[in-house]
Amino acid sequence: MLDLFSIFSKGGIVLWCFQSTSQIFTPSVNALIRSVILQDYEFTSGFQSVLAAAEQWGKKQAKIPKQMRTFEDSLKKSPKPAKEGKKPRVWDLGGNNKDLVNLERTRDKPADGVDHEDNIQPDTTMVGRMIGGIKDLEVESDSEEEEEEEEEITVVAQKQKSNATAGKGRSVFSIFKGLVGSKNLTQEDMFPVLERLKEHLITKNVASDIAHKLCESVAAKLEGKVLGTFDSVASTVKTTLTDALVQILSPRRRVDILRDAMEARKQSRPYVMSFCGVNGVGKSTNLAKICFWLIENNLRVLIAACDTFRAGAVEQLRTHTRHLNALHPLERHGGQQMVQLYEKGYGMDAAGIAMEAINFAKDQRIDVVLIDTAGRMQDNEPLMRALGKLIKVNQPDLVLFVGEALVGNEAVDQLVKFNQAMADYSSSVNPHLIDGIVLTKFDTIDDKVGAAISMTYITGQPIVFVGTGQTYTDLKSLNAKAVVHALMK
Repeated sequence: MLDLFSIFSKGGIVLWCFQSTSQIFTPSVNALIRSVILQDYEFTSGFQSVLAAAEQWGKKQAKIPKQMRTFEDSLKKSPKPAKEGKKPRVWDLGGNNKDLVNLERTRDKPADGVDHEDNIQPDTTMVGRMIGGIKDLEVESDSEEEEEEEEEITVVAQKQKSNATAGKGRSVFSIFKGLVGSKNLTQEDMFPVLERLKEHLITKNVASDIAHKLCESVAAKLEGKVLGTFDSVASTVKTTLTDALVQILSPRRRVDILRDAMEARKQSRPYVMSFCGVNGVGKSTNLAKICFWLIENNLRVLIAACDTFRAGAVEQLRTHTRHLNALHPLERHGGQQMVQLYEKGYGMDAAGIAMEAINFAKDQRIDVVLIDTAGRMQDNEPLMRALGKLIKVNQPDLVLFVGEALVGNEAVDQLVKFNQAMADYSSSVNPHLIDGIVLTKFDTIDDKVGAAISMTYITGQPIVFVGTGQTYTDLKSLNAKAVVHALMK
């Protein structure tokens, strides 16, 4: 078993070595290995004793009666399955029914039980600024561009007088200012100028169809006209188009609301104005501006809340009524309340509310009734039918279409379909159509004033009011020459 026994260092140097040639060391080492290292253990007796004890314990447990489990032990450890079906979507920061108590303000209920409206001081600086007629709209003009353009026309005319070729300027229309002195104008001469003008009008938000018709009318008017020696095609066409635009914006009949309201007062009836238009154009806001202008001129106003569809519409008018009465309190008008709100809540018939409001105003000797209607798209037949019913039943003195100054081609579609709906859904021989236009958000368009041309051209009705801001005094009257100047520059 052991033939060699040696002791050596890590470096491999043998320190001591013993071989099994002699029989002195080997037997003792082999006996040690056999008795200690290769010793066989016997577990049979121990296993039998452990097995007997386990069997005895099992028999005792079987004889014990079975105990019932407690409620906690009987519960399932796995989570309960979720109920099947749809779950309501919960939006982040969207609120729920628990937040409704804190957010609900339709009943004018202060959050802390204190009426803070008494602590609000009205801005009285605007009181007295709207007495009389409404001021004309002021459009910024670029006089430097006009001077440069006129100088270029003069220079070109002088060059033609000296039989020199006409040069090209850098203004908007100067590239077409080729002089043709003392000859008849033809379609070929005017075509490049008119194309340039049409593109210019479209960039200023004039509807494309209307821009095309305007240029066609100018061409038909100028065809065959003899130009003077110092007249250019471009200047002649531009002047003619400018005159045509001013004529379009100039009203065929003057809408004098103050005069008409005074006449209605003499007849012991209220003067009724109805506002209509698509969603979000500012009907209620501009109605409040017009209401402020009327009470500035000592006319009592009743606002009829006929927008029974949009959430918050009645509350918006209620807020305007409170603010307007704060600006014109009872003390300033002999104890008379200048603005009142006639409301019947939501989901009611708008035509019926308007009729009741007019009768109420007649009984209370109120001068003017302003009917606020719900916004509706021109393609919504049920709502357009309801608008036609409201106009037919109540026969207002003035129907105003409220439109944005931001729109282009859409203005044509809106006005055509609103007028068509009023004609179709009225059983009378002479249906009451749109009488005038309120152009809103005019302060947001810079010089892109083409919507005014589009709306007036389609209806043939004047633009009565122009909204230019967010305060009650931001209401102007249209200045045709100023608008055309901004359009043509």
